[in-house]
Amino acid sequence: MESSYGGAPIIGPHFSALANGSVTDKVTPDMAHLIHPYWNQFPAMDPMWNKILTTYMIMIGCISWCGNGVVIYIFSTTKSLRTPANLLVINLALSDFGMMVVNTPMMGINLYFQTWIWGPGGCDAYAALGSAFGCSSIWSMCMISLDRYNVIVLGMAGRPMTIKLALMKIAFIWAMGSVWTLSPIFGWSRYVPEGNLTSCGIDYLERNWNYRSYLIFYTIFVYYIPLFLICYSYWFIIAAVSAHEKAMREQAKKMNVKSLRSSEDADKSAEGKLAKVALVTITLWFVAWTPYTIINMAGLFKFEGLTPLNTIWGACFAKSAACYNPIVYGISHPKYRVALKEKCPCCVFGKVDDGKAAASDSTSQATTNEAESKA
Repeated sequence: MESSYGGAPIIGPHFSALANGSVTDKVTPDMAHLIHPYWNQFPAMDPMWNKILTTYMIMIGCISWCGNGVVIYIFSTTKSLRTPANLLVINLALSDFGMMVVNTPMMGINLYFQTWIWGPGGCDAYAALGSAFGCSSIWSMCMISLDRYNVIVLGMAGRPMTIKLALMKIAFIWAMGSVWTLSPIFGWSRYVPEGNLTSCGIDYLERNWNYRSYLIFYTIFVYYIPLFLICYSYWFIIAAVSAHEKAMREQAKKMNVKSLRSSEDADKSAEGKLAKVALVTITLWFVAWTPYTIINMAGLFKFEGLTPLNTIWGACFAKSAACYNPIVYGISHPKYRVALKEKCPCCVFGKVDDGKAAASDSTSQATTNEAESKA
């Protein structure tokens, strides 16, 4: 956008002097109809917060680009990792990578100008793509937890993961994302600038039931259902592993041996490791998405505590999930660590045991290989 001031061209949006110091003073004319009157009561944010938020977005953007890029590269180029189950991990990395590629530059530029400068079409694109990638990431995490439940809890009684089944799950994930992404564009709710007006999201301040009904169903299908399925899966996974560990200890006691394990090098039991991974997974999930969900619910129920600062931080925390998902679902994968040490040793921390990696994946791979041989 160009304008003329004193005969000289100016690159970027041109703003008039602040009238009353409101956060809405710098809104461009084409965006004015999308700004809810609720935001008029708040003064402009301290410019220091914009600098802090910009630094934060650049930081998590770089971490996400590098982390998810490495996950995609390693899982795609390593033969032993090209399994049906790992297609879900690749899909998770792709959605996280896509979210930060789209959202980080756009939001960073908006923070520089301290308002939304991309117009209504840019607002729709930013919010729709962010919603699609976010929904895909959440449901990918859900499908990964269900796959682990299928292998560990159901075992041979469960349906083997095949490439066809994995692709069907990925198609479902993106179909779910598409439904909730396109609905506001076609009239069920809408996308509007939120908080300090440097990002766009679902309109959670309008009282019309067109907007409220969408928000209710969106929250159910993109937050509560995945959360329930993830917790359900890990609850029974931990219970199954605990029962197995107890049975092994009792059998070892009957045989008057210290342990029935083939390797005595492990510092922690499988039960402890799995419980830790489950706890970290669910905790990070909460950290990322609960603040933003609370913000949406506060708007839905007309809670007056929303401010430009807490709403923009809620949106940023939700995006931070794209940073640590590669760590939880990638680096915790034993065979991934082996491949990472071979192709990118500078990214590996801690001890990597090739033999242990092979042993830890033997159960799930046996199920997968059996399915592939029948396919």
